[in-house]
Amino acid sequence: MKIKIVWVMPVLIAGLLIYGCSPRSKYDRMLNQELASGVRHDSLFMGLYLGMPEKDFYTHCWILNREGLIKQSSNNTMVEYELKDELKYPATMQYYPEFVEAKIYEMPVQFIYNGWTPWNKELSSDNLELDVLRLYEKIYGEGFIKVKHSKHGMAYTKINGNRRITIFKEDELHVWTVFTDMSVRKELIDSTSKAGIINEE
Repeated sequence: MKIKIVWVMPVLIAGLLIYGCSPRSKYDRMLNQELASGVRHDSLFMGLYLGMPEKDFYTHCWILNREGLIKQSSNNTMVEYELKDELKYPATMQYYPEFVEAKIYEMPVQFIYNGWTPWNKELSSDNLELDVLRLYEKIYGEGFIKVKHSKHGMAYTKINGNRRITIFKEDELHVWTVFTDMSVRKELIDSTSKAGIINEE
């Protein structure tokens, strides 16, 4: 019996240490700690914010469009903004929020490098993802961790209070970032989030 105990304990301790250092465990700790803090971080970009009333969103976009800062995307389903100096190369950003109770709950954002071609690796989504990550670290702060995405392999994510930001590649061309109000998500029974982190609550 003593031999079995001596053998089992090191294995159990090693397993706990491995789990405690895993990306999933880091994510769980980050999520629980930030939600428990009660702090809110609602800012998104261009004057938009989580919890913004749907009517205010459309009014704000109308003003930005009138000022020539944004336009409708080619298929008229998203808002389009041209990034000239923010990233390493000129890029296009498209976005459109998801609403819960007529307020912004989630904001999926798509990025592409304008000069992308299959043979130009400098403008691939591999590099674009890292460029977006560096940009977001400047804007929203460091602390992004790697997690496994249910559909798109590895992703980067960061949680500040109620706001989660997730960055992932869709294919060779597109990179997505998804801003989510996790305080709202926690209350949703059937979520339709695009962020898709595996085993998320």
